[in-house]
Amino acid sequence: MARIAGVNLPNQKRLEIGLTYIYGIGKPSAQKVAATLGLNPDTKIRDLTDEEVTRLRQYIDENLEVEGDLRRERSQAIKRLSEIGAYRGIRHRRGLPVHGQRTRTNARTRKGPKKTVGRGKKSTAKT
Repeated sequence: MARIAGVNLPNQKRLEIGLTYIYGIGKPSAQKVAATLGLNPDTKIRDLTDEEVTRLRQYIDENLEVEGDLRRERSQAIKRLSEIGAYRGIRHRRGLPVHGQRTRTNARTRKGPKKTVGRGKKSTAKT
């Protein structure tokens, strides 16, 4: 099992798909990494030699921002927006959509499950 950037890549997957298990690497960047290093993206991870795994690890460490560093940078960016009181920061703080989506309906992913609001009970007036 190849371990790159602190992530164990699954042996049975193709190189192109296996690299996407690393936070910060999607399909396009996985294809680019494979092309740059001259590796076949259809190769299974278990079939990679130790030398190829070392080259992959070295390339990703030097050229891409992944895992902990990327997570830290993103959370700091959100924290900065929140601290300066930017609109986007306030939306993050309240757990609402950030990019201008409607919230009257939908937005359930950000807002969580529906909370039903009752109308309250009217007390009967005795005469």
